Amino acid sequence: MNFTNLDNAGRVEGFCLVKSVELKTSSKGDSYLDMTLGDADGEINAKLWRYQPDVYGEYESGNVVKIRGVISKYNGNDQLKIERIRLSMPEDNVSVEDFVRGSGYSSEEMYNTLMSIADSFSDNELKKIVTSIYADNRLALLYWPAAFKLHHAIRGGLLMHTLSIVRLAEKVCEVYPFVDRDLLISGAMLHDISKLSEFIVSDTGIADGYSVEGNLLGHLTMGAMVIEKYAEKLGISKKTAMLLEHMILSHHGEPEFGAAVRPMFLEAELLSELDLMDSRIYEIKEAVAATEADGFSQRLWALDNRKLYNHARKDLDENPKLF
Repeated sequence: MNFTNLDNAGRVEGFCLVKSVELKTSSKGDSYLDMTLGDADGEINAKLWRYQPDVYGEYESGNVVKIRGVISKYNGNDQLKIERIRLSMPEDNVSVEDFVRGSGYSSEEMYNTLMSIADSFSDNELKKIVTSIYADNRLALLYWPAAFKLHHAIRGGLLMHTLSIVRLAEKVCEVYPFVDRDLLISGAMLHDISKLSEFIVSDTGIADGYSVEGNLLGHLTMGAMVIEKYAEKLGISKKTAMLLEHMILSHHGEPEFGAAVRPMFLEAELLSELDLMDSRIYEIKEAVAATEADGFSQRLWALDNRKLYNHARKDLDENPKLF
């Protein structure tokens, strides 16, 4: 957390994002706020004791606040006792984007690059359906994460994950010229499009949880439904729509990982493998970067409960080369 230290007694001051807040009652019967505050570098549990709304104001998840308080240890972890708190004001010149992790790239640039690639397709049906879906969802795409907890669960993470797969797909097509480039890249651009409906996402660009339809249907099923709707509206042939729907429904590879069917043609298989590759590279990079040199990470259930070794031979702070 990037707080300013005010003295040697742990007193700090600064701006941060309210990631969660809950009104509770202490053992003495007093109301207090139990909060998680964060910025792009981390988060901390905070308590506002003897809370009175008319004195301290009211707060909710997604608020940017200025706080002053004292950090101390509680059960071995840092905890902030809030002394003063207020909402940020325009003259503070701070915004939500300053306090959440992002992709490290301009979302506008990632979006425009993907649209330019789609505009280059020689297949007019694929060009029409991909560019139409992207144009209709532009505002959400600019900040949406790719996951709730795992890979690319950051502001702009969905575009970053998508563009990463598209760049990998372009290289695959150079090595294997018999791959249908337009079809593979179309599948890559649309494979996670219904994560826009699967997650509940605030203006922070961080997912707070799953929507009702996200829980009941999931983004693979909803993605196929999106293709069907746009194909009918745009007059896309049944075969083209079916190929895209299959790629979305099968991109998790195996039924045990959520796939409705296994990939049944080359581009569907490649999309599944590239999606898995990009997500695992991200998860491994994040886990190893947080591990000391020559040390092992905690076990990661998303990676078959493996521990990962940091050989420290490369700088893991570098972003992928997307441009």
